[in-house]
Amino acid sequence: MEIMTPAGILFAAVCLISGFLLEGGHVSALLAPTAFIIVVGGTLGATVVAFSTKEVLSVPILLKTAMTKKVPDFSETINLIVELAEKARREGLLYLDSQLDTIEDPFLRKAMQLVVDGTDPEMVRSILETEVYSAYERHQVGVHIFEGAGGYAPTMGIIGTVMGLVHVLGNLSDPDSLGPAIAMAFIATLYGVGSANVFWLPIGAKLKNLSKKELVLREMMIEGILALQAGYNPTIIRERLNAFIKPGESKQPQADEGEV
Repeated sequence: MEIMTPAGILFAAVCLISGFLLEGGHVSALLAPTAFIIVVGGTLGATVVAFSTKEVLSVPILLKTAMTKKVPDFSETINLIVELAEKARREGLLYLDSQLDTIEDPFLRKAMQLVVDGTDPEMVRSILETEVYSAYERHQVGVHIFEGAGGYAPTMGIIGTVMGLVHVLGNLSDPDSLGPAIAMAFIATLYGVGSANVFWLPIGAKLKNLSKKELVLREMMIEGILALQAGYNPTIIRERLNAFIKPGESKQPQADEGEV
């Protein structure tokens, strides 16, 4: 599980509430069911309008992805591709057919299957790049859902505040209740801005980051598989793939004891 995402959201919320309490506020002052209904209900309703039913129903999966999925390890993938390249040079490409079940990543496994089947390199690239592009576009829909909600939430908060002030101004006959009523009206703005910047937009940014990292990883896999198919030296393949990662992040597997 990627602990930093839920931990970051919790940390931000705790800091905001703690700052409020240190200024002499009370937690009960932040509780406003009507404001919550207006902001959350309005945000969800507006977001649903902008996307299809199937896309909206994917939100729980997107949340799970943002909360649990880790940034892919490029070095492990490079090591795996180089290992497969070494086996291909020793045993031939057809030998890799017996190694397909050991490849966990479905994209890399599919790429290897195309190579083992003797597919033309240009066709391999075309098929894999089309799949990468399609997956990236699907991921962007999820990003847009959360970014859209992050844009609607502050506006819904302002709407809630205006509605609260309308109610306050309609009851000016009781001056003693004006202060608490105005304060309660502004809670809607707090909910809107707070939810956008603590939840909706950060989740959207996390999904966007994961999508970009996966895109680069898939591009690296394509280059590695095509180099393997062309019969390049495994050392050359490693150097070629290391260009996709930051200097110093390469983790070459250590040789077993006794290995020459």
